Amino acid sequence: MITIQPYIQAFKTIFPELENETPWEVTQAAQLIIAKKIKSLGADYRIQDNVAIHKDARVEEHVILKGPIIISAGCFIGSHAYLRNGVFLDKQVSIGPGCEIKSSYLFSNSALAHFNFVGDSLIGSQVNMEAGSVIANHYNERKEKVIRVMVEGNPISTEIDKFGALVGDQTKIGANAVLSPGTLLLPKSIVKRLELIEQN
Repeated sequence: MITIQPYIQAFKTIFPELENETPWEVTQAAQLIIAKKIKSLGADYRIQDNVAIHKDARVEEHVILKGPIIISAGCFIGSHAYLRNGVFLDKQVSIGPGCEIKSSYLFSNSALAHFNFVGDSLIGSQVNMEAGSVIANHYNERKEKVIRVMVEGNPISTEIDKFGALVGDQTKIGANAVLSPGTLLLPKSIVKRLELIEQN
């Protein structure tokens, strides 16, 4: 079994009730989890249409937000970004212009530069994704769509066909790199520019 805590230190503090869940269980249930968490937020958040935006966050024009979504204090969302299907942004997260995030959790002080896609993923604190880097969440090219992850050299089935990556704290992902579905990156990993990560 794989849990999130060894990869993302803040996860247990923010989502203690999910401590023993697998990463793909947490992303698959993102809409329910984040909708529930919105109900516990204080007066520092403006909440409308199941989208909660902290008063200290900055959202530029032409951003599309399809809840449930939580945008925490100090976050920045650049013009033409698209967030949907359950997104949690911890404090001081920066999302550059033209990024798309779907059913994902990003923890404090992480940044997507611009024109990134993150699908069905968990991204730790202080992670940086350079321009054009992508976390793919579906095997379009395979007949067998079920995603497997590699843990200590052994493949484990997620039993689902949509899961992106679990990216550990302080990881750096270079421009135009691609993480294939089911990628697990330990804290402080480095992915080179144009690199393809395909663990299974």
